[in-house]
Amino acid sequence: METIINYFETIPSSHRAAIVIGGLTFFWLLEGAVPLFKFNYKKWKHAVPNIFFTLTTIIINFALAFLLLNTADWVVANDFGIINWLPEMPLWLYVLLAVLLLDFIGAYLAHYVEHKVKPLWMVHLVHHTDHKVDTTTANRHHPLESLIRFGFTLAGVFIIGTPIAIVMLYQAMSLIATQFSHANIKLPKSVDNALSWVIVSPDMHKVHHHNVLPYTDSNYGNIFAIWDRLFGTFMKLDTEKIEYGVDVFPNEEENGSIKNLLAQPFQKYQKPTVIPEENL
Repeated sequence: METIINYFETIPSSHRAAIVIGGLTFFWLLEGAVPLFKFNYKKWKHAVPNIFFTLTTIIINFALAFLLLNTADWVVANDFGIINWLPEMPLWLYVLLAVLLLDFIGAYLAHYVEHKVKPLWMVHLVHHTDHKVDTTTANRHHPLESLIRFGFTLAGVFIIGTPIAIVMLYQAMSLIATQFSHANIKLPKSVDNALSWVIVSPDMHKVHHHNVLPYTDSNYGNIFAIWDRLFGTFMKLDTEKIEYGVDVFPNEEENGSIKNLLAQPFQKYQKPTVIPEENL
């Protein structure tokens, strides 16, 4: 564990880029071998806007990385934050608690708030307007959402007291986890169900991308499934019934246009459809 922490404390930018590209490439190829849905689409054309938003997310995170570094250094130097106030513990437990709490504040809580606060939901909609969810959808976030997510992560580092090595470790885990959960891959039901008790599995997250409420407002988890189960936001739906996108922006062609997606948070939309509880 100490070796891993030492590595992530000074992880080169080239290695972080390799994690992004390597993960995308691996799941891209796996989608071709064991697809969940056999999409009738031009995969590279579909990937263009998603890769564009992945690049904007990387640029924003890189430009603001000094804030994460300075905050992480300050909490360590001042022995500040939740994990630094706890009794001394083994390194593995210290790392696990820090990653769990970062996943809660920086991902689950951020995601939940984005769905509940209308201006933030309008920004987050760009992620949901993909009609062919695959591994490239993982980082399809409007630049404004990248800033929002960064703010939650920064708050998490401050509140939790996370050293930079664990922040870098968490971000690497988060990248792979989201590429995995969005990937258009078919796992045996028993395997997916078992995974969904610990981590966010592909079938579990696909429910979140169903085009109508209340399924859209469920399964907010990023890496760990514990938060959805703990806070009652976990839902199941047969994958055969899932329809991707959101009914408030139904035009697939417009939702594949970078120009339109950049403007989407500022556009008016129709009232969403809600499935009555008795029909769930």
